[in-house]
Amino acid sequence: MPSSSLFYDRPARRWFEALPIGNGRLGGMVHGGVETEIVRLSESTAWSGAPSDSDVGPEALRNLPAIRELLFAGQHGQAQWLAGQCLPGRPRSFGTNVPLPRLRLDFAGGDTAQDYRRALDLDTGLVRVDFDQDRIHYVREVLASHPHGVIAMRLTADRPAAISFTATLDDTVLPGVTTTSGSDLVFRGRAVETLHSDGEQGTAVEIRARFTIEGGTLRGGGDTVTATGVDAVTVLIAVGTDWAGDNPAERAETLLTAAAATGWEGLRAAHVEDHASLMGRVSLDLGAPVGLATDVRRNRLSEGCRDDDLIALYFQYGRYLTVAGSRADSPLPLALQGVWNDGLASSSGWTNDFHLDINTQQNYWAAESGNLAECQTPLIGFVRRLAEAGRDTARRMYGADGWVAHTVTNAWGYTAPGSGMGWGLHVTGGAWIALQLWEHYEYRPDEKFLREQAYPVLRDAAVFLLDYLTPEPTHGWLVAGPSESPENWYLSPDGSQCSVTMGATTDRVFADAVLRICGRAAEILDIDPDLRIRVSAARAKLSPFRIGRHGQLQEWLDDFDEADPAHRHTAHLSAIFPERQITPRGTPDLARAAEVTLERRQAAPGWEQTEWVEANFAAFYARLLDGDKALTHITRLITDASEANLLSYSAGGIAGAPQNIYSFDGNAGGTGAIAEMLLQSDGAEIELLPALPSTWRDGSVRGLRARGGFTVDITWRDGRLHEARIVSDTAATTRLRYRDRVIGITCEPQVRIGPSLGME
Repeated sequence: MPSSSLFYDRPARRWFEALPIGNGRLGGMVHGGVETEIVRLSESTAWSGAPSDSDVGPEALRNLPAIRELLFAGQHGQAQWLAGQCLPGRPRSFGTNVPLPRLRLDFAGGDTAQDYRRALDLDTGLVRVDFDQDRIHYVREVLASHPHGVIAMRLTADRPAAISFTATLDDTVLPGVTTTSGSDLVFRGRAVETLHSDGEQGTAVEIRARFTIEGGTLRGGGDTVTATGVDAVTVLIAVGTDWAGDNPAERAETLLTAAAATGWEGLRAAHVEDHASLMGRVSLDLGAPVGLATDVRRNRLSEGCRDDDLIALYFQYGRYLTVAGSRADSPLPLALQGVWNDGLASSSGWTNDFHLDINTQQNYWAAESGNLAECQTPLIGFVRRLAEAGRDTARRMYGADGWVAHTVTNAWGYTAPGSGMGWGLHVTGGAWIALQLWEHYEYRPDEKFLREQAYPVLRDAAVFLLDYLTPEPTHGWLVAGPSESPENWYLSPDGSQCSVTMGATTDRVFADAVLRICGRAAEILDIDPDLRIRVSAARAKLSPFRIGRHGQLQEWLDDFDEADPAHRHTAHLSAIFPERQITPRGTPDLARAAEVTLERRQAAPGWEQTEWVEANFAAFYARLLDGDKALTHITRLITDASEANLLSYSAGGIAGAPQNIYSFDGNAGGTGAIAEMLLQSDGAEIELLPALPSTWRDGSVRGLRARGGFTVDITWRDGRLHEARIVSDTAATTRLRYRDRVIGITCEPQVRIGPSLGME
């Protein structure tokens, strides 16, 4: 059986050793200390900042024609200067998700603990801590309940009256006060800060921690609760904010009252059933487990010791974090750090927000193929709200109908460009994130969802592009701009470093995608015939992909060199993934040019290797059908861009990060890339084991999803397909590919494919 737990033989000494729990809104990092237990808290709607209607630069629309003319005339430096004066956004109180106080339990002293074990069970979503001290066996279990909306902790010992501690809520950056109310610890504060907002605007926050003891005594006073001589104790933690107009105190109290009435056993059972119903859909077996602590296994992998089971565990960990961070009723989608805030992104120049130039999209790579479709629901709702907010930006900044969003957004629906040149002007950021709605439809075709939710967003993204795209004077191609290829700069012919351009390849990719999908969706729904004609005509005029003098896929319309050849972003390769506009079988010359781009970036001195880049490169190589190279990047993701607790991080020294900063995208992106190695689909064809690494000789995967509403199980032996089982949501036909052999199949409602059909 493959490993299903992360485990350690000592307590966590720092954030990157703690174990994450979450219920889709409320997150905790459990340290498992002996003398002191710490659970660091965060909540997805604890945001500083506020909505604003004055973020668009007042001179943007008036100067657009002049910037375009300068760029078409080859006066890149002048265009860069003018764009820098007029186009960046003017956020007044953008804000960030902020970390909350920690719950700290300080225990009465004792001898050094023996036989210590700390584990996170991915199947049950339970953190368990076991140790012996003074010949007493102590057990803690911690969970984040989605059914009941609380974090719950149970502390027990095998001797009566053995548990004594003092508890408080402390170590917070938020202005607020911790008090006691009966057996509750109560923190009341406000999510405000001055780096990304005005220091005055932000959500009100209330945290309540309730202690229920068995035996012993409990008393509260000041900012602490003290338990003495207790047999067992249950701790419940609830958080309320006013982000959606709720009363924080009432929400926290309502959650606590219901959870307390249920009791520990009921909470635990409901949590495990709920969590397992999602996690249990998919399994991956790549080899025998290694009976060592997870941090030891990671270190051994970095030294070259093979551990395929650790890669399978990492795959399931990405699914676990998706379940823990994003549920169907979550108020917001996964931010840069999911629902676990280490306080570093929010206190840096980044902000812990929603990046639309790959990171937020990558946060959901584990959802559809990983059989967690409902976990995308909060993102879908978020994009629909973003589309409404982006109408004003489209009109005021570009004089266009439809909607637009750029590089970053926040909990309040920000859609203007970011505040800096070189990163803030990614005009198709909204189009890119809108593709998630189409992906959701592709994996589970539902005409009602398409008509009511996806199509209105995609249609109006296409309407914006039809107004925004501009004829390029030499060939008459339709190109986007002024825009930037995230987050890269080029060397213009006069030697100046510029970012603003006309016709960036990434904009061409997402313009083609949105126009194509809009036309296809309108055809399915049998509506908007005139719009279908317009989008088809516009697609025919888009600029072509071009191969540069180095044999690389050009990132810009002209064959410019990168100002930083080692730059982490390769947004133009989105034509390979998530799109399929370039494929090894369909466009082999362009696929080779894409490989040259990947090779040149990695060979450049100082290549900016970050967590999301490793996941991204793994996905690129999976689509290029090179499983060994994909595995190389998955391995690097685990060993060089993930920590002891396997949480991925952006490396210090890159993108302005002063130190390693946790980022959710590597975990989810790695899971999505592994799924692509094992199964690919485009709606017309399902490919089995398209990028199986040569070292994965025997294995199996169960429960992966394919576009068209299919669930697929695969077993392979000695590096070759042994058997596949395909189940369709409804009666359906598709093509099935294994290597060079393709057959048509019909699922009514399932078909088993194996050696008998000649696919081996």
